[in-house]
Parts: sequence; C-alpha cells; structure tokens
Amino acid sequence: MEDKKKEKLFMRDFFRKAGKAIYDYELIEPGDRILVGVSGGKDSLALLEVLALRARDPKQNYTVVAAHIAVENVAYEVDGEYVRQFCEQLGVEFIHRTIATAVKEDSGKPVCFVCSWNRRKTLFGIAKEYGCNKLALGHHRDDAIESLLMSMMFNGTIASMPPKLAMFDRTFTLIRPFIYLTDEETTRYAAYRNFKKQKKNCPHERATNRHAVAEIIRQMEALSPHVKGNLFAAMKNIQSEYLP
Repeated sequence: MEDKKKEKLFMRDFFRKAGKAIYDYELIEPGDRILVGVSGGKDSLALLEVLALRARDPKQNYTVVAAHIAVENVAYEVDGEYVRQFCEQLGVEFIHRTIATAVKEDSGKPVCFVCSWNRRKTLFGIAKEYGCNKLALGHHRDDAIESLLMSMMFNGTIASMPPKLAMFDRTFTLIRPFIYLTDEETTRYAAYRNFKKQKKNCPHERATNRHAVAEIIRQMEALSPHVKGNLFAAMKNIQSEYLP
C-alpha cells in the first residue's frame, strides 16, 4: 500500500514538472499540432504518454501525432508493433518510416551524429506533411547539462538544448517538455509504467563523448551533490560582466 502511495505521488510530481516546463517556456499553445518523435526508448515513450494524456483535458486544445523512424543500416532494433500499439492505446495517430543513412565508419563524422541528423531531417519532413507546427523531443535535464559541457569542452562555445527553439523563419518550433526532469525520473517513470525495452541497443551508443561527459559529471557529484542542479541553473544565470 505504501509503495502505491509513493508511486502515485511520484507520478503526480512527474506530470507537474512537465506541466511547469510547458507553462514556464510557453511550449504549447491552443491549436498546436505536435509531432512527437518516438524512438522506442523510455524518454520518448514517457513524453508521448504525458502529452497525450494532458491533451485529453478539455481545457487543453492541441493535437498529438507520433512518428517512429527506423534506420535500416544501423544495427539496433525496436519493437515497432509495440510502439504502434502504445500509440493506439493512447488514441494517437502513428507514423512509421524506414530510412537508410549514409553512415560510414571511416567518414570522419561521428556515426551517431549522421544517424541523428538524418532522423531529425525525416521528422521535419513528416511534420510538414502532416501539418504539425511543433516537434516534441524527449530530451531531459541531464541531456541539457551534458550538452552544455560537451559544447564548452569540444567546441569552445556555451550552448545546450533550449526548451524551445524557433526554426525555419519561425514557422516551426522544436520543444522539449521534459527539460525539468532528470534521467533518474524518466527511468523510474518507465519502470512504474512497465515500458518494454528495445530489442537491441545501438552498437554505437557508447562510442560517443556524451557517455564520457556523463561519467565526468558523476565524478563531479562526489565534490558537490548539487552539481547537476547548479550547472542547469548556470545556463540561466550568465554574468557576462565577469567573462572575458
């Protein structure tokens, strides 16, 4: 009984944080038609469920569409039928596309970058085709923090993942409603909801700087348990007068 109470409180807080991000950054407006990119992983499934359930509220006036992009020449496997049924249970239109990417091990470009770029390009095309004015992605706070450090370490710039990004002459917007949620929280949500895991993970997913940076952050937490929260807060607290 106690476990059920904890789960209920967690779920309430999870939806509250997503709703707060949507409110704080004005991510969703009346009449929006939102395409959710669903990889089949925990973050995208959780995002789709949260947005679809919120859309059932009569006070909310937006539509959700889901798209899954399969990449035929990258060796990972998602249960496409499970994703389709998941969308069907939520009453969300499901779009499935299979693409081939120009992934070459010796091209000089990171495999993950090429794959991600091609999937994102396909999502933009689907959004236009289905009349969606926004694309929602399941990136969370930890993703944004890692991106911040990666940008500083490898590119010499201070940049990350904005919650809201206007694109194509402001005719289209990319949104990240999970920007206040952590990886730990989305993992816990997926466990409570018993989401099915991918059949086969991408063989390249650990061959990126992102995993190395995530490990650096874990080491930093030994010095300060609040390091993640502070790094996230720092992105909105830039004191330019104390910079070169």
